[in-house]
Amino acid sequence: MIPWLEAASPFPSPDTALSEPNGLLAAGGDLSLPRLLSAYRQGIFPWFSEDEPILWWSPDPRMTLFPEAFRPSRSLLKTLRQGHYEVRFDTAFARVIAACAETPRRGQDGTWIGAEIAAGYGALHAAGFAHSVEVWMEGALAGGLYGVAIGRMFYGESMFARKRDASKIAFAHLVRHLLAEGYGLVDCQVHTDHLASLGAREIPRDVFLQRLKALVDAPDAPSPGCWRAPKIDWRAAT
Repeated sequence: MIPWLEAASPFPSPDTALSEPNGLLAAGGDLSLPRLLSAYRQGIFPWFSEDEPILWWSPDPRMTLFPEAFRPSRSLLKTLRQGHYEVRFDTAFARVIAACAETPRRGQDGTWIGAEIAAGYGALHAAGFAHSVEVWMEGALAGGLYGVAIGRMFYGESMFARKRDASKIAFAHLVRHLLAEGYGLVDCQVHTDHLASLGAREIPRDVFLQRLKALVDAPDAPSPGCWRAPKIDWRAAT
């Protein structure tokens, strides 16, 4: 039986999550700011369709990216060096999450980013914990991503691209920012070939949770707040 969360129910231990499908841990609860922050601090995230109750997950293994392991492909590096784009952080969060919701996904019927998810992450953004990375081309939003930052841990949520490589450009700029600010890990949740091509790999859940605890509780971590896009000279990158 999957535990049902009432308003004040704590999360069960991630160790009790079902191995199939993908670490389902609990159902119910809400997407309030305290609930979402508590979930992410414990390596738990919501993922559900609009016709389902809220479902909470903690996969084993966990897809992760160590920022220093990111290596752009030659073709992506060429695109980054050409610079025919502008990258902004936290200037169009609602538009990014809406675009992620509208993007078709292979093997998925519809979207899991409904009104409840948009409102919950909008509250996280207003509180300085959720962030968007936006790629603009010819004045239009061409791609981007959003995720959650707590301590020195970043949790990637979703990305989209309307132009070729736009989501990869966003990801590359995000990783450079995380490296510069001392973030230690990017949570990518579950395996996809796209994430693997960017340098992400799976690690056991217990290893992930150990690293997560140290990072979210880092005493010198940046305070929540709006991010500014870094200026990056990709000509020096290898």
